[in-house]
Amino acid sequence: MANIKSAIKRIRQNEKRRLRNRAVRSKTRGAVKAARAAAAEARPAAVSAAIRALDKAVSKGVLHRNTAARRKSALARLLAAHR
Repeated sequence: MANIKSAIKRIRQNEKRRLRNRAVRSKTRGAVKAARAAAAEARPAAVSAAIRALDKAVSKGVLHRNTAARRKSALARLLAAHR
């Protein structure tokens, strides 16, 4: 355990951020998983919801923008293939 006041504060901040990031990441993963299943049934609404979740994760700093772009591209290709 840290003894320095700033280090103790940093530990508190890191824990808050870790929990927030975990929630955003989980929500994003769920949306992408649902979109993959929906793409097989050619439902673009679920894909657009997943794309929105990916964009939000990027804006919050949870995902790198290139990672989100790659995942959005894969979803779009999957949807186009099943149309």
